[in-house]
Order: sequence, then C-alpha cells, then structure tokens
Amino acid sequence: MPDRNLSGDFPVAEFETRLKNAHAAMHAEGIDALFFNSEAEIRYFTGFRTLFWQSPTRPWFLVIPRDQKPIAIIPEIGRALMRDTWIDDIRSWSSPHAFDDGISLLTSALKPYQTIGMLMGRESALRMPLRDFIILKDKLSGAEFIDASPTVQRLRMVKSSEEIELIDEICAIASTSFENAANLFHVGMPLDDAFRAFRMDLLARGADDVPYLVGGAGQNGYSDVISPPSATPLREGDILMLDTGATLRGYYCDFDRNYAFGQASDDAKRAYRNLIKATQAALKIARPGSRCKDLHAAMQKVINQEANDVGRFGHGLGMQLTEAPSLIQFDETLLEENMVITLEPSLSLGDNKIMIHEENILIQDGPPRHLSRLAPEELPILST
Repeated sequence: MPDRNLSGDFPVAEFETRLKNAHAAMHAEGIDALFFNSEAEIRYFTGFRTLFWQSPTRPWFLVIPRDQKPIAIIPEIGRALMRDTWIDDIRSWSSPHAFDDGISLLTSALKPYQTIGMLMGRESALRMPLRDFIILKDKLSGAEFIDASPTVQRLRMVKSSEEIELIDEICAIASTSFENAANLFHVGMPLDDAFRAFRMDLLARGADDVPYLVGGAGQNGYSDVISPPSATPLREGDILMLDTGATLRGYYCDFDRNYAFGQASDDAKRAYRNLIKATQAALKIARPGSRCKDLHAAMQKVINQEANDVGRFGHGLGMQLTEAPSLIQFDETLLEENMVITLEPSLSLGDNKIMIHEENILIQDGPPRHLSRLAPEELPILST
C-alpha cells in the first residue's frame, strides 16, 4: 500500500483518521454501512481524484462498513487509479453496461447490512440513475436506508492540518493575483478578456485549475454576478468584481475583490465600506461556540437592508467550492476550531445594482486566521 495516493495529495494516515472518525460516528448513530455515489465523498475517504467525474455516463460507488475499510465499486476504467490509493477492496465491471451498471456488485456489498446511511439532505444529489436506485432498494428490501447527511457533513466541516495547508496555499495564490489587478485590467478591456487574464495569472502563480470564476461590471455596481462574461469593454467609473474558486490538489479558495476604474461614486464607496464593516463585525465573533446564524445576524445588522435576495452571507469551504454550513438566519451550526468558512455579505445599491464582498477564514481558538489576505478598507481605484 502506498504511503500517499498517486497524486501525493495526502499521507495514508490522513485517510485512516477520516475512517476512524466515520466509524465512531456510525457506531454512535447505529449505522451499519455508509453508501456514497458522489465525487466529494468518494474522494474524501479514498483519495481518488480525477476529472473523469465530468462525464455523467458511469456511476461510481463506495461502501464503508462499520468496522472495515471502504469498498470501492467502480467502473473498470478507474481501477488502475484506485489501486494507487490506500483502498484494497476494489470491485469493478465493464461500464457502460447494457442492463447492470454495477448494481449486482453493489447489492452484494450492501447485502450484509441492515441500516444503510446515504446522503439525502441539503447539498446532496443522487449521482446514479434513479431507476437503478429503485432496483437496488428492491434487492435490499430488508434494509433501511437513512439520511446520513448531517453525520457526513459534521465529519467534513472540521478540517485536518493537511487540508488547511492546501486551502491556505491556494488562498495565498489567489490573493497575489488579486493584488496584481492594476497590471491585469484597464479601461477599454473587454470583460471576457479580463476574466481570461485573471485566470491565466492564477495558473501562472501555481493554481492547478480555475473551475469557478464569476463576476460582473457596471457603473455604480453590477446587477448580475453569475452570467458568463460578455465582450463589453470596461469603462471609467465601472465597478468590476471577480469571484474565484481556484483549486490546488482538489481544494478550493473562494473569495472576491471589487475595483473601480478611474473614479467611483460616493454611493459605491459607501457601499464598499459597509461591506467591509459587515465583514469586520463577523470577524469579531467568529469563534468556536458561535452559531452560523449569529455571524449572519452580525453582518445583517451592519448592512441594514430588510430585502436581500442572496439568502446567505457565507458558507463552508474545502474540497468543494461551497460546503456546509451556511451563514444564514436558520443555521444553528456551532462553529468549531479548524472549520474553514467564507464571510460573504452583500447589499443593494438601488437601480438593480448590488455589491458583494467575500473573505476566507479559519476558525481557531481566539480570533480567526485570515486565509485570504484581507481586502483594503476603501474601494481600490485603478488608474485608467
């Protein structure tokens, strides 16, 4: 068995600790086996990292018995890579298959277990044909499938030192790229070229990939931050916001920065300062024992706008761009040491314009650690 998985992401001891924690939770909650078919959970417990998940053709399965190592039940095309992880029990089939895409193998692996936990809650999805899942449940009619989402989310929310190191490194790379804005962006530059230049800068500084880059630009703010960038040239007085989810060895940063070109209106400057103050209010109480809803309330008090359609003011971060928990008024999750979260207040400037600010922090004993280098307290104005 290798000391590290093929890409060298983590030592085997990291996965042994994850499994030990999972087994302890399973015993406490009466779960006989965990069943996963989603990329993040399979990678979390095995180290199996591949872009092949981009193809929806093949299903992938992982079973974790209560007292055993995980069992990988995967298409034959992934067998070589899985052998280079710490997993010993690998069962594979030729996929796509005309009528049995791994269901017989999966049924056999789950047959001994009465209570089977799987992801059913918020932020989960069934990544297999629903028809096949119905067949699986029929074949295992004596078993009970229960929602293990809270259990698995609790395990993943608290990061190991190895995970924190990776997130810290990709945040540092993105911080440096953002600080290079004056050399990347200028008036007259098409917005899509600005996106392209920023992505190239991230890659040149060591990011593995930039799977997520969104933003917007407009006079006195922007109205849309999720559409693909247009070829509209940047103008003097525009506010440009870029929000990046760059990755390093499968772990994300997720924060944004705002810039004005040549000049900015008083309204835009005031809105930016309010976002910074809202972030600072959350930073003051971002301690173990605080609730996610408390951080949301602290930011909302500064923003002081009743209508805010964005919904939440931050979230968990790690091997997915957004993870549990959510900084929103109904999330009672208690912050714990070594959670990585984003602080992401937003506000309306009127006239269908908004402004958003985001930072990445590590919860620790005492004040949080800044993973993203904090943005300036005043709106940066780039020369034209």
